[in-house]
Amino acid sequence: MSKNILIITSSLRPNSNSDALAASFAKGAVEAGHNVETISLKGKKFGFCTGCMICQKNQDGHCIFKDDAENIVQKMIQADVLVFASPIYYYEMSGQLKVLLDRANPIYPIEYNFRDVYVLTTAADGSDHTPKRALSGIEGWIACFEHAHLAGSLFAGGVDEAGEIATHKALKDAYEMGKKV
Repeated sequence: MSKNILIITSSLRPNSNSDALAASFAKGAVEAGHNVETISLKGKKFGFCTGCMICQKNQDGHCIFKDDAENIVQKMIQADVLVFASPIYYYEMSGQLKVLLDRANPIYPIEYNFRDVYVLTTAADGSDHTPKRALSGIEGWIACFEHAHLAGSLFAGGVDEAGEIATHKALKDAYEMGKKV
């Protein structure tokens, strides 16, 4: 059965390693027959959540701020599968992704389609512990949605320079992960 997959990439660097990981995942998912849309946060303009909670009081899935986050959040609601791709900065997800997840607060009280959430991360540090905090932060967000769960995560360590991931085995792993969605 074909699924609608939304991939959100959060690196702002051209030719980024996390974008390459996301593209490999997307290629596998498309070849498996799924519909895939990738949204990059590059060039997107959106502000911080102010915690006003109006989005939860009006229960229509809309934030009071009308910026690029609004459109992305609406696409998140409709997706069957969410994929977050992020570089690791100081052992945490990118700030752009964290701000977007905060701005996804309107989803909390309403019906949403996504069940499976995947996380793809990259970092210069290749240690096993490197992605743990980023993954934990995203798992905290997932825990707020009772029908959703972390379906898989993939970390590509030891990649620092833009495009350095080109020969990393994680690209094949991401492709295979996408095929198995």
